[in-house]
Amino acid sequence: MSVRSLCFPAVVLLLVPARSAPAQAYDSTVFAGLTWREIGIFRGGRSVAVAGSAARPNEYWFGTTGGGVFKSTDGGNTWLPVTDKYFGGTIGAIGVSESNPDVVYVGTGEFPIRGNVSHGDGVWKTTDGGKTWTSLGLAETQQIARVRVHPSNLDIVYVAAQGHAFGANPERGVYKTSDGGKTWNKVLFRNDSTGAADLALDPSNPNVLYAGLWQAVRRPWTLVSGGAGSGLFKSTDGGEHWTELTKNPGLPTGLWGNIGIAVSPAKPARVWALIEADSGGVYRSDDSGSTWKYVNSEHKLRERAWYYSKIFADPKDSNTVWAVNTNLYKSTDGGVTFKHVVDPHGDNHDLWISSNDPNRLIESNDGGPNVSFNGGKTWTDQDVATAQFYHVETTNHFPYRVCGAQQDNSGVCGPSRWPGGIDRAQWYDVSGESGYIQVRPDDPDITFGGDNSGFLGRVDHKNNTFRLISPWPDSPDGHAAAEGKYRFQWTAPLLISPHDPHVLYIGGNVLFKTTNEGQSWTVVSPDLTRHDPTTLGPSGGPITLDQTTAEYYGTIFAIAESPRVKGLIWAGSDDGLIHLTRDGGKTWTDVTPKAFGDFTRVSIIEASHYAPGTAYVAANRYQLEDMAPYIWKTTDYGRSWSKIVKGLPATEFRAGGARGPRTARPVVRGHGARRVGVL
Repeated sequence: MSVRSLCFPAVVLLLVPARSAPAQAYDSTVFAGLTWREIGIFRGGRSVAVAGSAARPNEYWFGTTGGGVFKSTDGGNTWLPVTDKYFGGTIGAIGVSESNPDVVYVGTGEFPIRGNVSHGDGVWKTTDGGKTWTSLGLAETQQIARVRVHPSNLDIVYVAAQGHAFGANPERGVYKTSDGGKTWNKVLFRNDSTGAADLALDPSNPNVLYAGLWQAVRRPWTLVSGGAGSGLFKSTDGGEHWTELTKNPGLPTGLWGNIGIAVSPAKPARVWALIEADSGGVYRSDDSGSTWKYVNSEHKLRERAWYYSKIFADPKDSNTVWAVNTNLYKSTDGGVTFKHVVDPHGDNHDLWISSNDPNRLIESNDGGPNVSFNGGKTWTDQDVATAQFYHVETTNHFPYRVCGAQQDNSGVCGPSRWPGGIDRAQWYDVSGESGYIQVRPDDPDITFGGDNSGFLGRVDHKNNTFRLISPWPDSPDGHAAAEGKYRFQWTAPLLISPHDPHVLYIGGNVLFKTTNEGQSWTVVSPDLTRHDPTTLGPSGGPITLDQTTAEYYGTIFAIAESPRVKGLIWAGSDDGLIHLTRDGGKTWTDVTPKAFGDFTRVSIIEASHYAPGTAYVAANRYQLEDMAPYIWKTTDYGRSWSKIVKGLPATEFRAGGARGPRTARPVVRGHGARRVGVL
């Protein structure tokens, strides 16, 4: 997001001195009186990891996909962050010790590897209920799908590690520690492209484990889910040796993708597997995995299989099993049929059921965590402020308002201050879940808000009217990117001209312009992307085509018009091009830096407020796994560029992401694992 969009007006005045003031006159004390205030919105954001305590009925944990771990001690009515001073970011799995609930292990790096996924930094542990935390290493696993703690020995822990989302790496598979995380052994490993998607322990005999391996790789334009590496495995000696079950009678033939596993505590020989395959669905074994029966093939349990595919057994009833997908589902006939269980939000990812009370649940979805004490009949509210906002904008109201589009909710505007505090009721809808929000500077009650697939709406909040003003009417859902006339990113850039509040731009693969607030649109550019056909095909496969437009590629990702010169417009694409027009779109020049590299996403462009030929670009490169961020600057209309690196933290970038200072980490040993001492 741009400085102009992100900063509050008061801060902007501090950041941008008067033109006559010399640069060296900057006073570092000007920020001394500024403090952060929480303003909301008090509406939960996406969560893929939850856990609870059988011994403590009111104690629950959930992991966010951007803000670390939260804990509740009052049954989910209130939540407090417990990891802020130690770690944050995206959380993949939480394991609470049954023998001592103060001991909790957290695996970072979320399981659903979206196109904009962030990696984690390994496993963390608390022994005092979340007051303090210790890093246990495994940072190069990056994405962790499951953490399982031995029910009677809190020092024995298993980790299902997916590994790097964007490329091959050897730190994948199942890890085990027998000393509370001081050392780790990699006990199950297939290859450097196949990670562990799920892990289940037999509660009657915790030496019996089942693991699902998943071959997958994320690219900006697609998710490859499935391959020869995927499969189902079993160990009967605490993970020391494993037997592959993939070819056992009754299981599907051909390629497998994502796999979810559950063992019935009420009947440990009964095992369920939710498998992504051509003949995928729910498979059940009643002889501990030796033979299987295909019990459910319903598509509703296999939608976006890479994103969900988790299954959970009731601890008391061997015929009751739950599954998560776009909706939450429950079966009471052994998995043959599933009925929808209404919960507060869609896109469900994880479920924890108390081992001593199956009516007590915590479930996570794209709206956050929700707790039930009556088997899912009613749930707690999702009023924790963990929303993910794509972009932030401010208005010219006084006091000014703050606007942003919340992932899998609505785009909203709300007050920057309010007598008696700001609550959810003070926020009002302005757009869909993604994209940008633009506010008329001369009439801040008029907003323009985007969403995926090129959706765009105009709202007059004073008159309470809405008008759909999408630049192209066709819905591309279900189609590959190459099949439509135009392509729009999930967060298509939107810009009101700084020279005319009636002029609005939106970026597809071309730049659209309207001078009448969306009543009509004009295309003012050619295709400003590489439009490489290899990046415009189906955004999923080889088993499941995931064509929701979320991974549409070859699109304009950032636009900026110079505040100094009308019609001087910069446009950057998600596949690595920067273009400039100086005549309002009549002609365009490719000004991409020569050292930019392929697949470099132009995230932000900020046009200088003082020099027309100066612009700043924030970008990151998806070349192999190099996702290092870069800031570029030009002062001559893009004829030459320089990287701005002075003053940035000294960070080593390499395949697999960023690595910070050298720190002592636990030793890792095992099958195919690199032996690591101090890194």
